Amino acid sequence: MNERKMTVKQQAFADNYIELGNATEAYLKAYTNVKKEATARANGSRLLTNANVSAYIENRMEELKSERVADQQEILETLTAVLRGEANGAALVGMGMGEQYMKKDMKPSVAERVKAAELLGKRHKLWTDKVETEVTGAVQFIDDISGDGNDG
Repeated sequence: MNERKMTVKQQAFADNYIELGNATEAYLKAYTNVKKEATARANGSRLLTNANVSAYIENRMEELKSERVADQQEILETLTAVLRGEANGAALVGMGMGEQYMKKDMKPSVAERVKAAELLGKRHKLWTDKVETEVTGAVQFIDDISGDGNDG
């Protein structure tokens, strides 16, 4: 992904900045010959304003965001898999005398399936509270506007 005109060290700086979130540390890691923190701080800050470097960081962050963060579709599919009992998990199971073992490939419990159904229902607005109220009595209008009625 080096189609932008960046040096190897600029790309190393950008990758380190994405990982560390600190321009000074990223600069010191990419430019190992630089020892002074003040120099690294100034040059790291300057590199962040470089159009090619900042565009690379922005594009790379978008790629990482889409790889790491679940989107709406993935969340809905996961909840549906739990609801249908298709998702497997693991849990600690007691053996007595304080001992436990990890039981794998367990189907979701009824409580987990109900929770998934509840979350999906909320998403699809299936659970709306409808409140019916009945008002008895006369409706009274209060004329509290001053004037003679000819305000036109």
